[in-house]
Amino acid sequence: MSRGWIWRGRLGSRLVHPRAVWVGLLLAVACVGLLLVSMMLGKYPIGAGGVLDALAGRGDPRQGFIIEYLRLPRALLALLAGAALGLSGLLLQTLVRNPLASPDVLGMSSGASAAAVFFLSYLTPYLGQHWLPLFAIGGAAAATLAVQVLAITRRGPAAGASPTRLVLTGIAVSALMGACTTAMLASSPSTSTLSAYVWLVGSVFGATWPEVVSMVLWFLVLLPGLAWVGRAVPAYQLDELAARGVGVATGSLRLQLLVLGVLFAGAAVAHAGAVAFVGLISPHVARRWVGQGFGGACVATALIGAMLVALADLVGRTLFLPKDIPAGIFVAVLGGAFFIYLLLRRLR
Repeated sequence: MSRGWIWRGRLGSRLVHPRAVWVGLLLAVACVGLLLVSMMLGKYPIGAGGVLDALAGRGDPRQGFIIEYLRLPRALLALLAGAALGLSGLLLQTLVRNPLASPDVLGMSSGASAAAVFFLSYLTPYLGQHWLPLFAIGGAAAATLAVQVLAITRRGPAAGASPTRLVLTGIAVSALMGACTTAMLASSPSTSTLSAYVWLVGSVFGATWPEVVSMVLWFLVLLPGLAWVGRAVPAYQLDELAARGVGVATGSLRLQLLVLGVLFAGAAVAHAGAVAFVGLISPHVARRWVGQGFGGACVATALIGAMLVALADLVGRTLFLPKDIPAGIFVAVLGGAFFIYLLLRRLR
C-alpha cells in the first residue's frame, strides 16, 4: 500500500502522496523557468539581469516596455490557457472514462471556435471584446450537447456510455462545426478574416494585460468548483455502483464535470484560440507521473498543459524570426501523433 500524508480541510480529508507533491513542485519550478526564458528570448534578447530589473521597474525603459507590455502578458496568457485546456481534458476523460476524450475530440473546441468566429466576423463592431468568452463558452456548450444527444442510441443503464460512439460523434460534430466556421470566414469582411484564421490555429500573439486578468478571473471562479467535485471523483473513478453506495449522486457529478470541462475549454479558446490536443496529452502524462489520484492529477495536468502551450509559443516566436508562427501549429503536430499512438494502442 502506498504511503502518504493525510490533509484535512473544510472540504474533507485527502490522502496526499509525496510523489505527487514533488512532481508538482518540479513542474511549478519548470513553469517559472520557462516564463523567465520566454521573457529573455526574442528578436531583441534580454539577459536575466535585464529581465529582473525590468520587472522591478529599473533599468533600460525600452527593455521594460518589451517585458511589461509584449513578452510577459503573452507568456502568462499561454500558461493560463494551457492549464485550462489540460484541466478540461482531465475532466472529460474522468467523465466518460475514455483516454481519447478531450475538448477537441468531443467537439468543444470546434463549437467554441465557430461561435467565436461568428462573433469576430459579425458582432465585433456592435459588442465589446469582453463578450467573446461568453460566446465561445456558449458554442462549446452547444456542441457538447449535440454530441451527448447524438451519441445516445439506446435506453437503459448503458445509454450513451459507449466511449467509441462518443468519440466518433464528437469527430462528426467537429467536422460540421469546422465547415460552418469555414463558411463564415468565406463570407465575412476581409479585415476580420486574417485575424480569425490566426486565432483558429491557436495563438497568443498580441496578448494584453486585460486578457490575462480576464483569464485569471475565470480560474478564480472555476477552481472552487473543481475542488468541490474533486471530493466525489475518487469513488466515481472506481465504480459507479460503489459510488452510489457511498452516497455519491453520480448523475449530478457527471453534470458538474461536464459543465466545468465546457467552461475551462471555452474560456481557454476565447483567449488563446483553438490550440488542439493539449487536453489530450496533458492528463496522460500527468497520470503516468503522479498516478490516478484526482487532486495530484489536476495539479500536474494544469502545469503540463501550461508548459506545452508556453513552450510551443516560445518556439514559434523565436526559432523562425522574423516570422511569428502560431503556437497551435506545433502542439497540433505533437498531439496528432500522440492521438494516433493512443488509438492504435487501444485497438490492439
